[in-house]
This record gives sequence, structure tokens and C-alpha cells, in this order.
Amino acid sequence: MAMKRVVLEIGMGTDIRGSDPTKAAVRALRDALWHNSLSIADAAGLHVDSMFVEVLIGVPRPHLVDKAQVLAVLPHGTGTVECVEGGLEIPNDAGTSTTMIANAAAIVHLDIA
Repeated sequence: MAMKRVVLEIGMGTDIRGSDPTKAAVRALRDALWHNSLSIADAAGLHVDSMFVEVLIGVPRPHLVDKAQVLAVLPHGTGTVECVEGGLEIPNDAGTSTTMIANAAAIVHLDIA
């Protein structure tokens, strides 16, 4: 058997006032995952923890993202987190803080024929 890409989930998350790329990234991954319930592992006769999830995060200042916090969002399986430059950072009118926006892609893989 071989690892096959079976699902792509996409989400968006924000930190409205804190400019925290980790908080925005965690919320983006939750947005991607929490809008559905995957039954693909069961349908393939596999345990849900057999899923491997490749998480891609696009956010300003990706080097500041705590990848362990993002990975902890996964309810099942194992995975990796890669952070790249992306998303948006929008300053407030006073220039004293920004809103941070992150995008997430969760790519689910299963070991199937």
C-alpha cells in the first residue's frame, strides 16, 4: 500500500488585536477541520488515527508560529506543519496594532491501495 492524498480542507483564522501569528494559525486550522466530520478512514477500513495530515500555514512572520501548538489542534492521526509567508496583516487606524490573518490547508493522507 501507499500513502494517498484523500482530503483537502481549507480554513482561515484571525487574531483581531494581538498580531499573534500562532493564534491566527491555530484558528485557521480549526476552521479547516471543525466544519466537517471525516469518515474516509472508516470507509477504507482504517482507524482514524492512521491519518497523516500535512498542515500548510500561510501567515505574516511564519518564523514566529509555534508549530507544536498548531499540530496539537489535530484530533486524530499524526502530521507535520509547514509555515510560509502569506495571509495578511492589517494595521488599525492609529497604527498601534494589527489584525493578523492566516490561511491553513490540511491535506489528509491514508495508506491505501
